[in-house]
Amino acid sequence: MRRKLIFYVAFFVVLVIAFYVALTQVIPGYGEVKLPVVNRVQPFSFTNQDGQLVTERHLEGKVYVAEFFFTTCPSICPMLNTNMKKVYDVYKDEPGFMILSHTVDPDTDNPARLKFYADSMQVNTQKWVFVTGRKDSLYQAARNSYLLDDPKNNLQSINDQFLHTQFFALVDRIGRVRKIYDGLKKDEVEELKEDIRRLLKERNTQERFSNNMFGS
Repeated sequence: MRRKLIFYVAFFVVLVIAFYVALTQVIPGYGEVKLPVVNRVQPFSFTNQDGQLVTERHLEGKVYVAEFFFTTCPSICPMLNTNMKKVYDVYKDEPGFMILSHTVDPDTDNPARLKFYADSMQVNTQKWVFVTGRKDSLYQAARNSYLLDDPKNNLQSINDQFLHTQFFALVDRIGRVRKIYDGLKKDEVEELKEDIRRLLKERNTQERFSNNMFGS
């Protein structure tokens, strides 16, 4: 009798495991711990390296990484974009993925300069987009949308500010910031690569917008 009980228990355990494995194969993302929602990206309007308008609508339906840099940076920016290039190389052929790089020095980084910089990186600017715009709008995006700097710094005069951040923000298909990474740390860049894969599999059923800007 005891052997029968052990057999039935073992059979049930194997059945449950097999069912779970089957679900993970059939349902994308099933069984994975989901990344929390950190914040929501507010509407924006910037100009890309080709002089074209880029808004949040152009990123709709895409998983993307946002960063802030400037082309004349002699310190951390080259290291950041070397690491970002590694992310780009993994997902450059993935139609659901993009990178959005914002300059923090719009007085210097006009579209032509961004185009030159993008060409020097040898990247497809349909996949890795470089944008410029009003300094206050760029800084507010970094602080209020992507949380890559303290929003309290917006209270200072914009003429006295210079934003210099080493962090990347990962955004899902419906404009939600899901995680922030230190772009100078190899292990966090590896985490970013894996989390992009997870978000690409994730099914979002929420509407991006409500009647009051972004929905909850």
